[in-house]
Amino acid sequence: MASESSLMENLQDHHLEGEGQHRNPSEVKMSQIVLPCHANNCRELSIGQLLKWMDCTACLSAERHAGCPCVTASVDDIYFEHTIGVGQVVNIKAKVNRAFNSSMEVGIEVSCEDLHSGRHWRVCQAFATFVARRTGTNKVQLKQVVPCTHREQVEHSLAAERRRMRLIHHDIMQDLLNNKTFQRSISEESRDELAAVSTERTRVESVELVLPPHANHQVNTFGGQIMAWMENVANIAASRLCNAHPTLRTIDMFYFRGPSQVGDRLILKAIVNNTFKNSMEVGVCAEAYQGEEPLRHINSAFMTFEVLDENGRPRPLPPIKPEPQEGRRRYQEALARKKIRLDRKYIISCKQTEVPLSVPWDPSNQVYLSYNNVSALKMLAAKNSWVLSSKKNLVSLYTVEESQSLCFRVESEVDVPAHRAFTLVSDLSRRHEWDQHYTLCELLIRVNEDDCIYRVVTPSVGEGGKVQDFILLASRRLPCESGDPYVIALQSVTLPTHPPTEEFNRGEVVCAGFIIYEVSKSVSKISYYNQAGPGVLPYISTDIAGLSSSFYSTFCACSQYLMENRVTSPLLASATL
Repeated sequence: MASESSLMENLQDHHLEGEGQHRNPSEVKMSQIVLPCHANNCRELSIGQLLKWMDCTACLSAERHAGCPCVTASVDDIYFEHTIGVGQVVNIKAKVNRAFNSSMEVGIEVSCEDLHSGRHWRVCQAFATFVARRTGTNKVQLKQVVPCTHREQVEHSLAAERRRMRLIHHDIMQDLLNNKTFQRSISEESRDELAAVSTERTRVESVELVLPPHANHQVNTFGGQIMAWMENVANIAASRLCNAHPTLRTIDMFYFRGPSQVGDRLILKAIVNNTFKNSMEVGVCAEAYQGEEPLRHINSAFMTFEVLDENGRPRPLPPIKPEPQEGRRRYQEALARKKIRLDRKYIISCKQTEVPLSVPWDPSNQVYLSYNNVSALKMLAAKNSWVLSSKKNLVSLYTVEESQSLCFRVESEVDVPAHRAFTLVSDLSRRHEWDQHYTLCELLIRVNEDDCIYRVVTPSVGEGGKVQDFILLASRRLPCESGDPYVIALQSVTLPTHPPTEEFNRGEVVCAGFIIYEVSKSVSKISYYNQAGPGVLPYISTDIAGLSSSFYSTFCACSQYLMENRVTSPLLASATL
């Protein structure tokens, strides 16, 4: 480990960042030149070696923040965008985005540098969770991360959403596997049984003896080493199917279920679970034992490989024939993971300027739509280019004009506790009581206690024009910790049960919602945000141009509504989102 981190940490290198330039105190960097001993038979950096370097960098960042030993708990999904060749330089940067009680999220960025051309490009990004280990009997309580830059503020805010996703990761899979529509699609899937390859042909089992060089400074098996061994057997399994050298494209979440120590025998097992035309999923697990003790499950992961032709295009792969029972279960779970992966990749990476703006909603992608909804609002709020356009009394209107969008923010303080304001504002069924732009708000689906889907009807902008309607996903979040805001995010979705009709002009909400901060026990600051699309812009264009102040009258009506309902009414207690 000492040799791997030789270029890692120079505690005196702050002057290299430039005088007066902020550097996150937990930030750690590693630069490694790729040597032949780090490469595979294609003279490309082994992903296993890259995972070791990434884990090492992230661990040192976590320990710098925690001030005590830390262990890897999990690593989120990783998408590898490019391979890295021998002679090129790998640059890895890690820093703690947010700390919770005894765990913290570490963001990892990997880029490649060509020393001959001077060109740089991104390889991958990852988020790892580390847990601080207590020393003695003292309970670990991590200090909070204080974000200073705009980017740090965004990552600090989104870390809470990512943590929420991790905690329900298993439930998402089970819900999809139990979904009748998904089960029906699996049963209707057609396969060429004659061309199918038995999965038993791809099975790999290998044993590793954990020696002192494989251990970290805490005498546990280095997490990066375990991940590297897992990648090795997964690569062998994939190669047995395609009789060629495969390229690793994605890794689903690594989750460490228990520690391993020097002296353990680590049994690594891998098998191809399923193939999808141009890619395959390999399942791999690591188990440990000493002497005659039973096997301990250490880690599991699922890796997606492609086989590229001479032009760099993915080759088609043969279908597989799963073994009965366990093989069939793995086959079906691989299909579920593929759907989840595609949903997540499309929804979370979808640019807001793309058309159509609305994403089709169904129960299987609800979690990612909710995540994207809240994340988009937090990123909109974190913009540092807001300009005060007008102010009337204590109500302010801010705008951000960008190349393809116009964003606005209306803000004021009210003498209502933040939690009560959150409860009232998040109840969209009552919004027509204070917002003249909401003539009807119909609850279509109550997804869970945090998410609902509404149909909203708004009046026509001009005389003789059509009335507009919107299908909105409303996602709300309570504060994750003291100082965090209450969040109510709104975004358009599409429902097959409610297609556009001739009677209404179907509008789109790109990103909108409320962020509510507690100013004191009895006062809250309410900010309404909207990334105005074509359906919204006509309603606020005159305000932004300074020709009217309807935003002021609407916000005053909202304040009056909150004040009148400041005290909880028993009749309305159950009317929240």
